[in-house]
Amino acid sequence: MPPETVEVRRSSRRRRTVSAYRDGEKTIVLLPAGLSSTDEEQWVRRMLDRLAAKEQRRRPSDDDLLDRAIELSARHLGGKAKPSSVRWVENQQHRWGSCTPEHGTIRISTRLRGMPSWVVDYVIMHELVHLLVPSHGPRFWALVEKYPKAERARGFLEGFSTAANGAAEEC
Repeated sequence: MPPETVEVRRSSRRRRTVSAYRDGEKTIVLLPAGLSSTDEEQWVRRMLDRLAAKEQRRRPSDDDLLDRAIELSARHLGGKAKPSSVRWVENQQHRWGSCTPEHGTIRISTRLRGMPSWVVDYVIMHELVHLLVPSHGPRFWALVEKYPKAERARGFLEGFSTAANGAAEEC
């Protein structure tokens, strides 16, 4: 992997705050003009670490997804849903997630990568409940609603789908 390109921008109007963001392949770090070169080096390193950590949280690995599913099951379903695997898949263009209850496997669409963690958690929760209740009946929705941000996440996904496709998608 090539070294990261970092552009430091100093501003005389910026007094105390330091911020950073990605712009394509480049990272822009905004610093106060009066900062020493030693402090600049420390702040650039700190901001790169923060951005990397934030990106990792927004792009969890398959192992992270499984850990999250186990935690969600324990917290909201009494640990009753026991997935054998949770993984990202690229072949789901019309669903956010799917599961195979017989095998305990859950698949999450890569289209969710980069979305807020509470939205990804909702889709995981939805699929966890399918491990217990295969249909979308009242018992299913009562269990899904144990996730505190269920309604908010459904609204987020419906809005996202409508903006992107003109129609809402399903889990």
